[in-house]
Amino acid sequence: MRLLLDTHALIWFYLGDSRMSKAARLLIEDAANIKVVSPAAFWELAIKIGLGKYTLTESYDDFIQHAILDSGFQILPVEPRHTSVLIALPQHHKDPFDRLMIAQAMVEGIPLVSLDSDFDLYPITRLW
Repeated sequence: MRLLLDTHALIWFYLGDSRMSKAARLLIEDAANIKVVSPAAFWELAIKIGLGKYTLTESYDDFIQHAILDSGFQILPVEPRHTSVLIALPQHHKDPFDRLMIAQAMVEGIPLVSLDSDFDLYPITRLW
């Protein structure tokens, strides 16, 4: 199964954060599952770091290398077919990064690993 990781799921998994559910951790650890990360996730992280809203214990570049690339996660490119869904996507969720990940999950037909229950208002499967 392919899994799209929300920003916090990526960070919490990499850091071993206790806020991650056991079920989500097991899904990500399962070698049979293909884990994908949207550019929206690392874009959001870079912006939050730049604004001083989040701090990493290593450089941003090292985090990307270790948390995504070394972990064997794939990057899911943003394509026009993903962004076209945003035009009619209901405004249940205002965060532009989350909205893009929702659109990608819809178009790709893959579940989104996230704590955010607002995602349940959209026609996607949220796993946590």
